[in-house]
Amino acid sequence: MEAFDIQEYMTKGVERVVSDAIKATLKNPKESAFMAKFAFASKAASKKRRKAEDNGEHIPPFLIASITSQCNLHCAGCYSRCNHATVDSKPVEQLKGEEWAKIFDEADDLGISFILLAGGEPMLRRDVIEAASHRSNILFPIFTNGTYMDERYFELLDNSRNLIPIMSIEGEKETTDNRRGEGVYDKLVSSMDELNKRGLIFGASVTVTTENLSEVTSDDFLKKLSDRGCKAVIFVEFVPVTDESMELAPGEKEREILKAEIDRLRKTHPEMVYISFPGDEKSSGGCVAAGRGFFHINSHGGAEPCPFSPYSDINVRDTSLKDAMNSRLFRELRDGGYLLEDHPGGCTLFERKDDVEGILRML
Repeated sequence: MEAFDIQEYMTKGVERVVSDAIKATLKNPKESAFMAKFAFASKAASKKRRKAEDNGEHIPPFLIASITSQCNLHCAGCYSRCNHATVDSKPVEQLKGEEWAKIFDEADDLGISFILLAGGEPMLRRDVIEAASHRSNILFPIFTNGTYMDERYFELLDNSRNLIPIMSIEGEKETTDNRRGEGVYDKLVSSMDELNKRGLIFGASVTVTTENLSEVTSDDFLKKLSDRGCKAVIFVEFVPVTDESMELAPGEKEREILKAEIDRLRKTHPEMVYISFPGDEKSSGGCVAAGRGFFHINSHGGAEPCPFSPYSDINVRDTSLKDAMNSRLFRELRDGGYLLEDHPGGCTLFERKDDVEGILRML
């Protein structure tokens, strides 16, 4: 049997996302012009990664960067607060803006096309987002709760089309406010409406649970997003952080339903891009964390397999991005078969945290 080519698989995935984004922005001349230009940069990055792969070095196309651990919300069941990666106050030792800028430049040199800016609440780090705006070869989806949008951000987004806000929403008003806090839904849709009025594209991030699956894949909910100008919907499987929340995690049945719904939506509603995380791991040869398809840098510089698996044996403050993605922990996880098992929830490594901790003790 021919060996699975993860680089080829991820490159085709990137090409599909870019192609869908170009189609979704055809009615927005400024945005479609940027996406067409980015398509050329993405192809050049793919060639860099392919050349590295042929030389025995694997470079993932995606990076997740948690640029702050501070957040103003207390969302029910938040995995990040559960593992103490998110706090209320401003952290003292988080990476400085110039350190993130250096990481972005290294990523560009390596051929990384997408850097997802997360947190905490990433829009609390205006300095980092402004640094990202100058790296036009990289697309920066900003996963935000939407409560810190202001005139300066609207102007920055207008001038820097490589910055795409991805607004976190759980469904309709009641469902969103129940998880994120009273009044959050109204702030979200107000920010969406302002972005739409200014001709700025944005996306939505939806945490999928067994309770909201039918709501967030319904034509009614998605039409409301589309009418507000939303151009991408990212479905993220809920990760159970307590035994009591296990029943909310999508199982095999729910994943099959979600996959079928996304296939349907891509055909019937092409005005938006639909992405599922982690998606169908069977087709990708297993979990794509730990550098197979992406890895995570936390706000203090630790290189982690995934935001849901907050373990690190190396820090980008002390080494290059290239060395970080080939850390001993990452290599052990990739080579030891830890990414290949079926699992509940959104992260196999979250389920195997005892194994990951055991690997760290041996390194």
